[in-house]
Formats: sequence, C-alpha cells, structure tokens
Amino acid sequence: MSGRSLFSSPEGIQKAKRALIRYSLTQKALAKELEVTRQPIGKFLTGKPVDRNLFVQICDRLDLEWEEVVVNEPTSEPEVSQDNSIDIDAIVQEVREKIKPRIQEHCGTMRVLDTPQPIGLNDIYTSVNILEKITGQRRLGIDELLEQSTSQDFDLFGLNRITEKRVPGLQAVEKHSKLMILGKPGAGKTTFLKYLAIQCIGGEFQAERVPIFVTLKNFAEVANKPGLLQHITEETINPISSIRDILTYGKALVLLDGLDEVREEDSDRILKEIRDFSDRFPNNHFVMTCRIAAREYTFEKFTEVEVADFNDDQISNFANNWFKDKAVKPETFIKRLEENNRIKELAASPLLLTLLCLAFEESGDFPANRSELYKEGLDALLKKWDAKRGIQRDQIYKKLSVQRKEDLLSKMALTTFEGSEYFFKQKVAEHYITEYIRNLPGANTDEEALQLDSEQVLRSIEHHHGLVVARAKRIYSFSHLTFHEYFTAREFVVVRQSSEEALQNLVSHITEKRWREVFLLAVGMSPSADRLLLLMKEKIDFIVADDQRLQEFLLWVKEKSLSVKLSYKPAAVRAFYLSLCLDFSRSLDLSLCLHLSRSLDLSLCLDLSLCLDLCLDLSRSLDLDPELKNLLQKLREQLPSTQDKQEFQKWWLANEKTWCEELREVMIKYRNIGHDWQFSNEQNELLQQYYDANQLLVDCLNSDCYVSREVRQQIEDTLLLPIAEIKQRQQQS
Repeated sequence: MSGRSLFSSPEGIQKAKRALIRYSLTQKALAKELEVTRQPIGKFLTGKPVDRNLFVQICDRLDLEWEEVVVNEPTSEPEVSQDNSIDIDAIVQEVREKIKPRIQEHCGTMRVLDTPQPIGLNDIYTSVNILEKITGQRRLGIDELLEQSTSQDFDLFGLNRITEKRVPGLQAVEKHSKLMILGKPGAGKTTFLKYLAIQCIGGEFQAERVPIFVTLKNFAEVANKPGLLQHITEETINPISSIRDILTYGKALVLLDGLDEVREEDSDRILKEIRDFSDRFPNNHFVMTCRIAAREYTFEKFTEVEVADFNDDQISNFANNWFKDKAVKPETFIKRLEENNRIKELAASPLLLTLLCLAFEESGDFPANRSELYKEGLDALLKKWDAKRGIQRDQIYKKLSVQRKEDLLSKMALTTFEGSEYFFKQKVAEHYITEYIRNLPGANTDEEALQLDSEQVLRSIEHHHGLVVARAKRIYSFSHLTFHEYFTAREFVVVRQSSEEALQNLVSHITEKRWREVFLLAVGMSPSADRLLLLMKEKIDFIVADDQRLQEFLLWVKEKSLSVKLSYKPAAVRAFYLSLCLDFSRSLDLSLCLHLSRSLDLSLCLDLSLCLDLCLDLSRSLDLDPELKNLLQKLREQLPSTQDKQEFQKWWLANEKTWCEELREVMIKYRNIGHDWQFSNEQNELLQQYYDANQLLVDCLNSDCYVSREVRQQIEDTLLLPIAEIKQRQQQS
C-alpha cells in the first residue's frame, strides 16, 4: 500500500451511502469508474482499512471532503458476548451465498391481480418515494388542505397532488436504522421490501449485511408458534449460531412485511416478538411495513414514514416497463392517460395503475364506459387484493358486508358531494356511519356503542380498502375524487334504483361543472339510461326557454343550418353555428358538433374565417364567390407573419377591433353570420350553460351507455332547437 491505510467513520459511511444514492451509483459502478475491484469499496463503506490514495479518490468521486469522512482508528465492534476472534465478515459472506437462491426465489418475482404469470421484480419495479411526515398526522385545517391542492380548475382537482417533501425510499432506509413504512392498500410496500432484499443480496445496497425477509402473516400462523429468531433460522439457514452471530454483530437487514396482515388473535404475541427481537439485536437495520390505520401500534424506537403516491415520472416509468416489448406501446398508454384526468388520478396508486395497464393491454384503449373500469378498481380494493394473497381480515362490524360498505360509501359520497365537502371532519364521517348502521338488522341501539362502532368502521374502511383516508388529523376525504364521484352516481342509480325523485335530484345539477363526471358515470352504470337522458334533455331545453331573445337566436341557428345543404346530421350543423356565435373574439370550440358529425363541408369551413386561429388558407382553390374571395384575401394580407409571435401579438393588440369589424361586415353580407346579437351578460351566461349542458348530454350519449334507438333518435333530432319547435314535434309524435 502507498502510505498508511485510512478508515471511514460511522458518520462518514452514512455520508458516502447518501452520496451513492444522490449520484445513482452502485458499489459496482463506483469500482468500475475508479478501475478497482469492488472489495475496497466494500471496505470503505464498512469502516475497514483502505489505501490512503484510493480513500481520497473515493471521497473525491462522491464529492466529499475526505478529512470529514476519515478516522485514525477503525470503528469499534459492537459489544458482543461471542468470542471477538470470530471472522464475522467470512460468516456474512458465507450466509449471503447460502441464502441468495432463496431470496431471489422469494423476492425476485411478484404477481398482482389477474396477471397470468409472475412478473420479474426488476422488470417492473419503479422507485418508491417516501413522505417523512405522515399525511394523516398533519395538523392542518380543511381550508389549508384546499389551498394546498394543486388544481386551478375543478377537472384537475388535486386531492392526490397535495405537495409534501418526498425522499427516495433507499435514502430513507439508509437514514433510519429502524423504519416503519406505512401506506394505503396497494401502495407498493411489499414490492419495496422485496426490492430491498434483492438489492442487498445482489451487493447493490448494504452489501455488508445479510437480508432477512419475514412475511409476518406466515410467521404468526406457524403451528408450533416459534420465536422470531427460531423462525428466521428455520426459514433461512442452519446452524442457528451463524444467524445469531450475524444478528449480534449487527450485520442483518431485517425486513418484516405486512404487520397489518397478522390476525387479531395473534397480534399481541407478534408485537411482543418484534419488540423483544429488535431490542435484543439493536445494531441491525430493521424495515417493517404496515397499512395506515391498521391498529394503534407503538414501536418507540421505529421512525414512521409513509409511501408517497406515484408522481407523473413514476407512472411513466412503470408504464414503460409494463408495455416493453408488447404490442401496445407505452407512449399510447401515457397519451391516453394524459387525455383523461379522472383515470390518471387512479394511476397514482401502484395497484390501480397495474389494473389500468391490464385493462389497456386487452384492447389498446380504456373502456368508453368508465363506470365499468372504476367498478373493477373498487372490486380490487374491496375484495380481490386480499383474496389473491389468501388474507382474511377481521370485519370490525360483522354485519357490514361488501355491498353494505358500498352502500354506506354511496350515502356518504352524495351527502358530502352535494355540499362540496371534498374534505370532511372525522366526526362528520362517523355521523354518516352511525346513521347508516343504526338501521341494520340487529344493530345496537345504544348511542355510545353506536359511536364506538362508527369509529371502528371508519378505521376499517381506511385500513382494509383505503377508499376513505385521513388527509390530516381528524380530517378525511375519499382517496380519489374519481371514487367520490363514482359513489355519488351509485347512490342515484344503484341504492335509490333510479327512482324518479333520485333522477330529478341529479338533473337539478345539470349546469354545475363539477357534476359532469357524476352524470357520465350515472348513465354508464344504468341498466337503461333512457329516463335519465330524457330528463337531462328536458332540463337543458328549459335553461333558455323563458328568454325570448335567446329563443329568437336558436331559431336563427336552425334557419341558418337549413340554408347549408349537407349530408350530416342537422344537429351537428346547429351545434357548429351555435358555438361559432358564442364569442366572436375567442378561438372556436367545435367539440359538440364534432361529436355529432366527424367532418364538415367546405361551406362550413368558410365560416371559420370568423376565428383568427382558423382563417382560411385562401391560396387553395375553393368554389367561392369571387368578390368574397377577394375581400377575404385582402383581410388575410393585413395579418403579419405568425412566426414572430411577439410582433404578431403587438399588431393584434393595436388592430384587433378594426380587423374583426371588417371581417364581421364581410361575413354578414356574404354568409349571413357574425351578427352582433347584443346579449346581456346574463344571457351570455345562460347561453354558455345551455351549450355546455348540451355538450354533456352528447358526451353521455357517446359514452357507451345503454340507451334505446328511439330515445337516442328523439334526443338527437331535437338538440339545440327552440322550445316551441320541440313541443310541436312532441305533439306530432
């Protein structure tokens, strides 16, 4: 060696490990960069002697000051009762080699929901992020939670995007020697623990330790009820002295999975075993997983953290892994996900993201009837997720079956949604539960007992299914806005069985934007959507029925549409002219007419000249009135080049009013369009509501709901007509 050897201090070792994570380096990769074997890197990270020059090189590569990492003497070994002459490093390597096949077999694959075969962990694994502050323990009020939501528009309402600092999972494990990882059902807790075991046994993470993976449910149900040390020994390797040496010298990475899956009758015994074991062998690294709100556990020496929902990068990474080498391309999946905010919201959960990938893989798209997709997701959380793994959880309230839990959630959803209560206090949730369970057969009539039952039921729903979750201390919400909307729609259609009163209640919200998804889900889950769609149509027609000026405008829209000879549906042409006249100064929204008719005639395209963004390319050969074509050409020539956006914007600010007025006069003269109807602000608002509501109605018709041909035809024939003509047609039929 050149010069004396140097040793890393315990604090220096932790700094180096954090630097490896920060620079996404493995020990193997670091050794390759420095052109050395992995052995000295391992020594550096375990406080053993390393050549001085190499020690400094390692620190430089990790951007560390070597003087802040080094100590002059090796770190002291832990106090042990065994003979200090034991070569613990040799024992570690021996045990690692012997258990490697078992770790790879047990932790190297995963199987989720209806996947036809096991999936290689490394083929699908997506890095986990950790919240160091438990979401449900934050001291925030409802107003503060609403402020933290990232939405600027209700369609993007970010219940799952509340911002908290996130740290990489590996970094959290390095930072805390005893870690309790909490998370919602399907959040990826077990997958992360398996990943830790695979990384450790592969020498990529804490290579100086032996990974010990314990499924706590299996341990609890062993017939002879062994202690944890005996169980580990029997599950890993004999003789027991080797495992005891590993544990005594603090060379184990103990991974305890699924504390929440332990049966209630075994709970006290298993909790005592874990506490005693971690106290007996304190120098090891411990990582334990448990569902949030499972029970009131107390592990004083464990730091509690929470698995964060997937962010956009994690969703993309997961999708790229899932669809790799498959017929469906990941870009297609991600694009469709971006186009549908409600479905994308579910993708924040690894379990539900897996479900979305499975559904998309079958047909290359998401179902047009989204209620079926959401129902499948709820089934996964309410039934399949535990059933697939053979877990039977105790039902806190025995009479609350899956269907009754769904009915309870539906009532809670409608009440809170009607009141715009996306976050609600624990006492409010418990009140809804109390009012529901008091009416069940054999329910306890004692108010105090009912209150205790409601507390347990709320905790059970959060712990077992993760459908209602704590967002702060004693403040809850549905886990996803999508599920809040789904259960709201379910209350109308399933619980109240689409009664006339229920449907009338629903259609009273036809002009409220935040109810849009509820309508789409309600028609999707209805055995027949005829009555609901007809009530929607009736309610929409009466939005502008009492305004004579707006009725005159609709009559003009109808007459203008009849003046254009096309083979497309008349409603599509009416939608075109209605949308065109909504706002002369804004870009045109053709979504309604495009839903009704996939393409438009050139004579309609001509009228798009009203919109700056869609002015005609007059260099094309069109069959236009020569005088009109000449006037439009002159107007077009006034416009500066759109390539220089700043210059164009400057010109537009100065000339917009004059240019638009000239265009309007031309279009009125030659196309009978562009009239200034001089609507009041209230009339403009009504007209916009009318247009948006018709857009929703058409979206419902096209949502793959079940509707009779007669009702579909009746609605399409009378869309966007004056109320007098609608009544006349109804009388004739």
